[in-house]
Amino acid sequence: MTLRQPKGPKKSSIGLAIACLGGKQRREPVGFAIEEARAAEGKRKAQKYENPGILEKVPAERMTFSELIDWYLTLKSVQKLASFKRVKCVLGSFAKTFGNRIVSSLKPLDLENYQEKRLELGRAPATVDMEISLAKTMVTKAFDNDLVDGRTVKAFRVIKRKLRKAANARRRILGVEEYPRLLDISPSPLRSILIMGVNTGMRLGEIRALRWPQIVREKQVIRLEAGDTKERKVKIIPLNHHVRKMLASLPRAIHHDYVFTYQNEPIRTPGGIKKAFQTACRKAGIPHGQKEPDRVIFHDIRRTVKTWMLSAGVDKAHRDLILGHSLQGMDAHYLSPSVEDLHRAVAQYTAWLDAQMQGVDQNVDQEALKD
Repeated sequence: MTLRQPKGPKKSSIGLAIACLGGKQRREPVGFAIEEARAAEGKRKAQKYENPGILEKVPAERMTFSELIDWYLTLKSVQKLASFKRVKCVLGSFAKTFGNRIVSSLKPLDLENYQEKRLELGRAPATVDMEISLAKTMVTKAFDNDLVDGRTVKAFRVIKRKLRKAANARRRILGVEEYPRLLDISPSPLRSILIMGVNTGMRLGEIRALRWPQIVREKQVIRLEAGDTKERKVKIIPLNHHVRKMLASLPRAIHHDYVFTYQNEPIRTPGGIKKAFQTACRKAGIPHGQKEPDRVIFHDIRRTVKTWMLSAGVDKAHRDLILGHSLQGMDAHYLSPSVEDLHRAVAQYTAWLDAQMQGVDQNVDQEALKD
């Protein structure tokens, strides 16, 4: 009779496939017992958590920031951004300091020195934070596509902002007596744009880009598709009698369908409108400027509209939807106002605004009688 030698314990199959690095499994002998395999797996997880650099290096990790920026700016999703020109400019400034640096060699201290250098050059803390944020977005995108390892992401993750959150938030709104003064002094097309802004709360960019097909006359609303708004969401904006009257007075161009024009051409950039607004503010005796809190800029009209809607008694959900702000909490899941609801909210706001303007006119008449 032939006796078989007893076989030794089998090597655990779990222990041979516990290391998962860079999204790929790598077999790694750790012992014969399942307890040993589990212990080794736990050790690997701890290593990945404590040191992102333990992820497998990819061949492209030796790229420089200039090469990474070139890759990022060619992405279709990036080129479609409304802020693409700003992104390109910011990353260009970033490349002047780090262009020749190997991406994986960046340390948090390097970014801190960059922040201080930019501040010394007179850049505002908010601007410096924005530059770091845009570079971080690029690096995160590269990490998701296996172009850089976790060490680079970590450098951006631990860096602290230079500006305390909301520390530079503006509070300025137009006074009810300032709005009619601006209207009286403003030339076309600024006057029409002011009427649109104060009665709808639309952003200047949305107003400049507005086209006649976006105005749904049968429903008396403006419909902006997701690609037309900063929030990347569809926005329905009811039109009150002030906007309808203003739109009816505007001429329509033959060779394009833009609503607001200057010398019969679309207003391609905001520069001209902003300069015209600055001039109108000066003539109306309204301080203009961005850095001083008591001065006004065109974007403050949105804050003005939302504040005036609050004074008019328009509820928060309708204020948010009309201005394009996201609903918060459970409201985002359970509130679905109709177009008629939005029209009622705008009518409530318009009635309040008309009453305020009438009061201003009466005060002006009384002052004229005194004189």
